[in-house]
Amino acid sequence: MKRAVSISIGSSKRDKAVQIDLMGEMVSIERIGTDGDMEKAAQLFREMDGVVDAFGVGGTDLGVMVGDKFYPLYSIHSMVRFVNKTPMVDGNGLKQTLERGCAQALEDKIGSWLKTKPKRAFICAATDRWGMAQSFAQSGYECIYGDMMFALGLPFPLRSETSVKVLAALLMPIAGRIPFHWIYPTGESQNKRTPKWERWFDSATIIAGDCHYITRYMPDTLADKVIVTNTTTQDDVALFRKAGVKYLLTTTPVLDGRSFGTNMMEAALIAWSGRKDPVDYRHPGNYFNELNGLLVKLKLAPQLQELN
Repeated sequence: MKRAVSISIGSSKRDKAVQIDLMGEMVSIERIGTDGDMEKAAQLFREMDGVVDAFGVGGTDLGVMVGDKFYPLYSIHSMVRFVNKTPMVDGNGLKQTLERGCAQALEDKIGSWLKTKPKRAFICAATDRWGMAQSFAQSGYECIYGDMMFALGLPFPLRSETSVKVLAALLMPIAGRIPFHWIYPTGESQNKRTPKWERWFDSATIIAGDCHYITRYMPDTLADKVIVTNTTTQDDVALFRKAGVKYLLTTTPVLDGRSFGTNMMEAALIAWSGRKDPVDYRHPGNYFNELNGLLVKLKLAPQLQELN
């Protein structure tokens, strides 16, 4: 049996292990959270390097990809310094492939319902989910990008892909060198709710992006909204249902009651494929095309749930 492990600096309360059948071959997938402890994560990577078939880097990214430009998060590199043998991914591959089909998946499944609603999407952070953001922009949605709100705490919406690219070019060389927890919740802080930016949540039909960003800042009421995200636990789904969310689209499949992060599922695909070569997002070569081929072969696609 192939084994993929996601080592995350997120909360250990979200840990989960399941076995999945990929075209007749079982793959063990396991998420291990270290509650924000990067050195503990580093030691787990060291212990499992060369033992498991693929690593996912969870609760953070090795970097963000905006357009064809990859911006490293240097503060994370010490955490993976011991990985020399096992292929390692952080989910950027699925963000650039699988998540590009989000808008089309919604149109295919609930297109008639969407026609009765404003064609407006609130993307929490396009720098984090470039493929997802492009999916809605290219499908004709009016998009509001919340990168400055969610990552920087500044009340300035961005309204074009160009503005996101400019922001990334200006800030990522600096942001990539500051402690990661300054810009993204880690450990127990992932479980805190501090509703904010209600105006932009209320004005959109589609709310898309990282689940921790959404659950942390969303208002108590999101009646008739569509959430597009992943890494959802049963508690997250219950929160969305209580808020009145109409539909939930997870970009990765729901397995035993939860959807895993893109890093976990990308690691599962790497393990299943038997790939031994390292993945370099800065110089991906044909990697994204190969990943797309695996998605088509396995028929993996975003999954829709009706909540209310």
